[in-house]
Formats: sequence, C-alpha cells, structure tokens
Amino acid sequence: MGFKILEYLQPFCSFLPEVSKPERKIQFREKVLWTAITLFIFLVCCQIPLFGIMSSESADPFYWLRVIMASNRGTLMELGISPIVTSGLIMQLLAGTKIIEVGDSVKDRALFNGAQKLFGMLITVCQAIVYVVTGMYGEPADLGMGICLLIIIQLLCAGLIVLLLDELLQKGYGLGSGISLFIATNICETIVWKAFSPATINTGKGTEFEGAVIALFHLLATRTDKVRGLREAFYRQNLPNLMNLMATVAVFLIVIYFQGFRVDLPIKSARYRGQYSSYPIKLFYTSNIPIISSLPSSLTSTSCPRFCPLSLLETSLSISSEPGLRVGIRDIL
Repeated sequence: MGFKILEYLQPFCSFLPEVSKPERKIQFREKVLWTAITLFIFLVCCQIPLFGIMSSESADPFYWLRVIMASNRGTLMELGISPIVTSGLIMQLLAGTKIIEVGDSVKDRALFNGAQKLFGMLITVCQAIVYVVTGMYGEPADLGMGICLLIIIQLLCAGLIVLLLDELLQKGYGLGSGISLFIATNICETIVWKAFSPATINTGKGTEFEGAVIALFHLLATRTDKVRGLREAFYRQNLPNLMNLMATVAVFLIVIYFQGFRVDLPIKSARYRGQYSSYPIKLFYTSNIPIISSLPSSLTSTSCPRFCPLSLLETSLSISSEPGLRVGIRDIL
C-alpha cells in the first residue's frame, strides 16, 4: 500500500505559478503562435549569460549531454530540461511502483502534476547549488557568497521559466511537448551553426571558418590546389566538415524512413463477439525515451564526482600495465 503524501504537498504546490487550462478550443494558428513565442523565449534564454560567473577555458564536462539536455553553457539555460526530466522520471517511478498513491480523479492528477513541478524546482535548486559549489563558474571563495547566491537565483528562475513553458504547451496552447520541442530546437540550432557559422578559428594552417559549408567555399577560393582544398573541406579535423554534415543528413533521412514502419496488432473485443480492430505500434515506439532516461545517471556521474561512491570506486580500479587506461564500475555493470 502506497503513502498518501500528495495531499501533504498541496499547500506547498499552491505557491508555484500555474498555467490555467484554456477555456475554449485553441485554433491551429494560435497554437503555432504560442509555439513560436515559446521557442523565442527559450532561444533568448539560451543566449543570455549568467551574471557574475568567471570565464573559464576548461573543458565542458557536459559537452556531449547538452544536446539531450537542451542546455547552453554559461547561460540561463545551463540546466536545460534536466530538472523536468529527472522529476518526471522519479515521480512516474514512485507512482508505478505504488510507493505513492495516485488516483484516477481530476484532483489526484492535479496534485500529482503539482508535486512533480515542486519536485522539479527542488531538483533545480540542488543542481544549481552543486554547480556553484563544485566550481563550475569559478571558485566559490573567489566569487563571494553574494554572487554565488545570485547565480543560484538566476538558475532557479530559468528553471521555473522552462517548467512554465513546458506546461503551456502541455495544456493545449501549443503544438507537441515542450521537452521534445526544446531538444529538437537545440539540435537544429547546433546543426545550422556548425554548417554556416561565420566564426573564424586559427588552426595553425591559417584562418578557417567554423561552418562546414562556408569553409568549403573558403578553402576552394584560397587553396591553390583545389583537390587538396576539397579534401580538407570533407575530412578536416577538430572542426565541422562536410562528412559530418552529410552523415547527419543521412541519419535524419534514415530515421524519417523507419518512422513510417509499424506493426498492426489485432485486438478482439471481449464484449462483442466478432468485432475486431487493430492497434498500430510504430517501430520507434519508445522514441527518445531511452536516451532521456539515461540523463539522471549521466548527470550524477559527471556533476558530482567528489560525492558519488561509484566515482570513488572508478578511481581505485586501474590496469597496472597501462596507467592511462581506467576501467569504470559502470562499464562492468
């Protein structure tokens, strides 16, 4: 038997802002408008830097996770959708295992959604504190107590904005889900920037453009050996190249092609004899849920290495014949 703790959380949930349900049917044009406004706010937050942080040239520990997290380093969208995903997964797990009781009534579902939002805000605060304490934006002693508190408040407000934007779309004002929309927007922004970025980088062989398409025309125009310039545009290292872009387009086309594959599962009615129907199951039925589900463990392993027991075990296991090679517990598990 589960615990009825949702009713105890109701007074705390009332302090959180909430998007009311639409009183009328939202037209398609209005949904497109609200979706565009949501994306505009998200993209603007992705470009506003956090006030008070110290610039750091160190490697980004979340570089490979930021596409899934829909986050941008050093900006208001530092945390991205990770608090929403983590709180949703944990609350669904607690409800599915009957640790907490969630009824089918409208009141119980509203309490569950409010508790999930409250839990998301708590996760936002915890992640913000961990980011500041572990020196993501500079040493806390150098920043000072006031700046550290200001950074946490900024991340908390940004997390609340993400929660409200996601709730706005889920309540029927926009199209689709906020999480999927933010991930897709972040991916598309990354692809367009890597393909057409006008930023110049000194690679040691001269100044080159970061964008793969712009670099193609630049290399063909500046190199005397056109074949070599074309080869550099396709296979250059440490910068986006045309092979990366073509591989990305190929993956998109393959996914779109397999998205149409489905299996029709026959269903027989138990009440009415002889009545049959079918339930379509897509090949990509799980969509991006397995990748998103791996976010909490990935965030835990990378954001708080000094607090995690698994990380301590990882540092203690190494291959003596090759000091540079390390075997992690997660690889064994």
